[in-house]
Amino acid sequence: MVHIKPVLCAACGAVLSYYCLFPMYRSGIISITGLLALAFIPVVFLSLLRVLDSFPILIYWTTAFAVGLVIGIGAGANASDPVRFGLPEETIQGISGTLLDDPRVISGNRAMSTLSLRMAMGTGGTRATSSGQITVFFREENVQRLKEFGRGTEVFAEGYLRRSDTDSGFNSLGAYTFSADALHITKTAPSLERFRTGLRLGLTGRFLDSHGSWAGLALALLLGIRDNLDTGFSALYRDAGCSYILALSGMHLAVLVSIISFLLKKPLGLRPAAIAGAVIIAAYCFIVGPLPSLNRAAIMYLVGVTAVLGMLKRDMLPLLCTAFLIQLIFVPASGFSLSFILSYLALAGILVIGKAINGAFLGKIPACLLQPLSASLGAFLATAGVSAWFFNDLRPVGILAGLVLAPLATVFMVLSIAWLGLDLITPALSFLPGKILSLLYRLMEKTAALSAAVPGIKANPFLIILLSLLMIAAILWLDRRRRLIAGRLEPFA
Repeated sequence: MVHIKPVLCAACGAVLSYYCLFPMYRSGIISITGLLALAFIPVVFLSLLRVLDSFPILIYWTTAFAVGLVIGIGAGANASDPVRFGLPEETIQGISGTLLDDPRVISGNRAMSTLSLRMAMGTGGTRATSSGQITVFFREENVQRLKEFGRGTEVFAEGYLRRSDTDSGFNSLGAYTFSADALHITKTAPSLERFRTGLRLGLTGRFLDSHGSWAGLALALLLGIRDNLDTGFSALYRDAGCSYILALSGMHLAVLVSIISFLLKKPLGLRPAAIAGAVIIAAYCFIVGPLPSLNRAAIMYLVGVTAVLGMLKRDMLPLLCTAFLIQLIFVPASGFSLSFILSYLALAGILVIGKAINGAFLGKIPACLLQPLSASLGAFLATAGVSAWFFNDLRPVGILAGLVLAPLATVFMVLSIAWLGLDLITPALSFLPGKILSLLYRLMEKTAALSAAVPGIKANPFLIILLSLLMIAAILWLDRRRRLIAGRLEPFA
């Protein structure tokens, strides 16, 4: 069995080195010697405690923390690989490479995608080998072609390069952008990628052919395709503090897992159903694409399957820490994604802060309301500082709005899957769930509009971070005090 503290220590070490120590070294604030010194001061401290403490488990915590530090530094080094054009930046007129993700429609009906560079072309047709990743913006007339060819396609784009004005050094991949005036497809994607793109286009067309106002939301919740989602609807959810409901994450994956479990558990049994579910989830993530929050949930599910098979302890917090380390090792750059950070913080808040709130008010608030409320409040407190830092706006109404909108979104997903099944088998009957989906869509829109009418909080991010940390510390202290009192009273019960 895996103990919680060594895994947690490793995750803490990785967070410290990935988000603090290595960025300081990269920015020139400290030298490599200083980096190593700062990295191993906690290790030395824990080692000294080992002299004063007779518990052998502490040596595992110390080792795990050191391993986490190494993972974080290694991931930071891999994630911060700079873009190299091989030519003076001011001369670049064209770039070529491979599309790393599905083109996304943005304002002005343009498309954007991430390109893995292979070559850059300068004035006079000069060409040079390039490397790194760069965000490319494509014109409206190229959007449909990009969607049809999809991820994995090799392209050559002519246009102009510029440094991103919004680059803060947090993510080196945002240092450059390229605006493409002309697009040339130089090589189609591999066959498996073409099959995936065709499947996504087929599902998109089937939903849009329903001509229902709900189709765009169904595509967003099931496939993560938000190109057809009404911008007004998205704005309402953002102002209601519930944007996370529209982004594929653990909540959406839980719906699919529940359906898979319902269909497979009885005929196959628990363990074969868990393995079959893991295969289905892996295939689903391949179709949807590399979304950090969804990948976090999928990794947790896949690691959880080993717990079902008896290899690991079935505790959510160790699973979360394990998923964080795995994702950081295999996809280092994802750690700089805001959705990655918010996803892990939110679930950590639910598991730690939400659990403490639930224990403090157990018996004082009905359990059916206490559990979702404590989870929502825990996630809000854990992510408040990051949200205030990046958005300068907090929406506390989302704590309550999510209690209504999240269950509605769950029902909407189930009905969307039912509609798709009927449309594939007996299209004549698909209008039944379609009518319900239309009503549910309007209900979700009205609910979000009411919540969005509540003003948010604009305050100094440092103040928000300080207040949220103080509240978290107070909640955890009260919970610890409650458990200590309960432990003293238990012998007399």
